[in-house]
Amino acid sequence: MADPMTAEDALVVVGQVTGLYGVLGWVRIYSHTQPRENVLHYGRWHLGGPGRWRPVKVEAARTQGKGLVAKFAGVDDRDAARAWIGREIAVPRDELPPLEEGEYYWSDLLGLQVLTVDGQVLGQVARLMETGANDVLVVQGDRERLIPFLPDRVVRRVDLEAGVVEVDWDPDF
Repeated sequence: MADPMTAEDALVVVGQVTGLYGVLGWVRIYSHTQPRENVLHYGRWHLGGPGRWRPVKVEAARTQGKGLVAKFAGVDDRDAARAWIGREIAVPRDELPPLEEGEYYWSDLLGLQVLTVDGQVLGQVARLMETGANDVLVVQGDRERLIPFLPDRVVRRVDLEAGVVEVDWDPDF
């Protein structure tokens, strides 16, 4: 029998608190969502990181110039807001829209084993990066590798159940 999903497993990271905005407790937000404003539409935010999530009430949030800002309930000045800088923002998985076939949330790819089409283990997905042109898998193994996330061209197969990403990639690169 499979273990029941823990509350932490049910959270998906969608952004991060990156800095202060003003003197009334507002913070700057970096969003991993596409489009970036989508992070503002989730009703239940949790701040923290693995093993230390804390639910917060978003009192207000909006776009500000080219960025996003938010105000949390009970956080009314810069000093209180400073404590949240660097914390990740996660939302319950059940609030995320369903995905089309062949689409994945980044959080689902983290920790997957990366293999070449010949079966050579390159390591595990440590994180993903946006480069503008395409997303990039950062793979940690005997060394760090940056592998473009280009379905069908480089990324041949993603099997979430088996925990594997198969890539057409030269291990020496």
